[in-house]
Amino acid sequence: MNWWIVAAVLSAVFAGITAILSKCGVKNVNSNVATAVRTSVVLAFAWVIVFATGAYKTLAEISVKSWIFLILSGAATGASWICYFKALSLGEVSKVAAVDKSSVVLSVLFAIAIFPDERRLWWVKLLCLVAIAVGTFLMTDIKRGTNKSNLAWLIFALLSAIFAAATSILAKIGIENVDSNAATAIRTCVVLVLAWLIVFCRKEVGFVKELKAKEIIFLVLSGLATGASWLCYYYAIKHGQVSVVVPIDKLSILLTVVFSLVVFKEKLSLKAWIGLAMLTAGTVLMAVFT
Repeated sequence: MNWWIVAAVLSAVFAGITAILSKCGVKNVNSNVATAVRTSVVLAFAWVIVFATGAYKTLAEISVKSWIFLILSGAATGASWICYFKALSLGEVSKVAAVDKSSVVLSVLFAIAIFPDERRLWWVKLLCLVAIAVGTFLMTDIKRGTNKSNLAWLIFALLSAIFAAATSILAKIGIENVDSNAATAIRTCVVLVLAWLIVFCRKEVGFVKELKAKEIIFLVLSGLATGASWLCYYYAIKHGQVSVVVPIDKLSILLTVVFSLVVFKEKLSLKAWIGLAMLTAGTVLMAVFT
């Protein structure tokens, strides 16, 4: 049994829960502060796992190359998070999640180009990517004549997707011969520094004091879900194919969309439903046939 596939599926489940809890937690919270608070929770969770599993004993064995790529991966993750939370605070969760998940297209293309092992059945992967890309476009459901000022969420969501794609590739390179739990903890340190640096540079520290108990609870739960998702994701990345793991992970959008429809009363047009079906079908087919 390919346990990395199981890990990728669990990563998707926890990622979906993360998006849901994040939307609840950032509704009236500064997006940068939300990112920083969640990252703090993820960091604590990640290092608890590192010490609980004994992975800390491998830290001295990590090569310089791995350190560099893990740090770069962490920086890309931080940038992706910041853009993602900003997009969530400006747009509908179902649309933001759809655009953010488009990172799978870039991730798979990069993986095929860089890693020889990822080129197995590359033509099947490309056909699936077409379905995913078209499905993502339909899900954004952007109508002609939409005021540009109302599309700010789209810009941040696209930036989030680009940085997320870079994260997967950099992590794949950096995690080679490194314990996946230790790699997650190292990357999270970088994300934490970047997240709080932005908060301080933008002089938004004061917003931390304004956090309400309910918002803190949601952000903490979101951080725990993120930590669990990351641990599963980077285990899968290390032991499996990026071009398969990434699409599976992005299936978290199903859970996110269902929740947004039920709880936030967001509505999907027929075009968006078709897009979701194409996105899901392309992802499942890639996971099954490659």
